[in-house]
Amino acid sequence: MLDISEMGKEGGRMISFDFTDPFILTFLLLLVCMLIAMIRVLLGPTTPDRVVGLDTINTLVIAAMIIYGAAFDEVIYIDVAIVYALLSFITTLFIAKYLEGGKL
Repeated sequence: MLDISEMGKEGGRMISFDFTDPFILTFLLLLVCMLIAMIRVLLGPTTPDRVVGLDTINTLVIAAMIIYGAAFDEVIYIDVAIVYALLSFITTLFIAKYLEGGKL
């Protein structure tokens, strides 16, 4: 178990990471998947492959934010994940249109 405490605040909150917790295990699995997708982004070999890898990373970041928000009862992370998902979708549409040869 890893303990991290916030210093310098009255009534500082203790955050503990128990690596048998399903939320933490899921978060770590998402990080591994992000690293695998990062390899796809870096190695390519084509631009659409890199775009798909980047879109996969965006999706995994959204899932990680939701898992983090659920694990620590922080609703703001779920709200941010919804906005991030919308922006990610719109960005993917623009990139797809640009790669297809259309004007933006």
